[in-house]
Amino acid sequence: MSYFRHDSAVVDDGALIGDGSHVWHFVHVCAGARIGRDVTLGQNVFVGGGARIGDGCRIQNNVSVYDGVVLEERVFCGPSAVFTNVVNPRAGVDRKQEYKETRVRSGATLGANCTILCGVTIGEHAFVAAGAVVTRDVKAHALVVGAPARQTGWMSRHGEKLALPLDGKGEAVCPATGEIYRLSGGELTWLAR
Repeated sequence: MSYFRHDSAVVDDGALIGDGSHVWHFVHVCAGARIGRDVTLGQNVFVGGGARIGDGCRIQNNVSVYDGVVLEERVFCGPSAVFTNVVNPRAGVDRKQEYKETRVRSGATLGANCTILCGVTIGEHAFVAAGAVVTRDVKAHALVVGAPARQTGWMSRHGEKLALPLDGKGEAVCPATGEIYRLSGGELTWLAR
C-alpha cells in the first residue's frame, strides 16, 4: 500500500487510491472509486464507487462524494460540504439510472457547509463561500455566495479577491502573488506574473 490508511477506515476491494494519499478516521471508500495521488480524505468522508477525485484534492471532515461527482486536481472541499446526484429523490423510487454528473474543475474551493446540486459545473479556481447553495454552473475564478448562490466577485488562482467589476473590462493584480488577470466579455484570464 503506497498511501496511509487509518485502522478505522474501510477501503473496499476494487477502489484505487494514489501514492501519498491519506485516508483518515472512519472513512469509507467504495469499490470502483478512483482517487489520485496526494489526496487527503478527512474524518468520516464517504466516496462512492462512481466518484472520481483528482491529484492533490483536500476533502475535509464529513463530506460525501457520491457517484457522479468528479473533482479535478487540487480541489478543496470544506467541512460538511454537500453534493447531491439526483434532482428529485424519493425513498420509494429507484433513480440510480438518473444520476447527473457534477464536476468541480481544478483549483476550485468549496467552503464549509455549502451545497452543490447535481448537474452543475464549478469552474477552475472558483470559490464557493461557506453555506452557499449552488444551483447552476459557476464561472472560472468566480466568487459565489448565498442561497441560491450568486456571483459577487472574482478570485485569483491563489484564492485572493480581485478588484474587478462583475461585468465589463479591466485588469487586476493578485495581492499575494503579483499575477495579472484580465476581465473581458465576462471571462477572467491569467496573463502573467
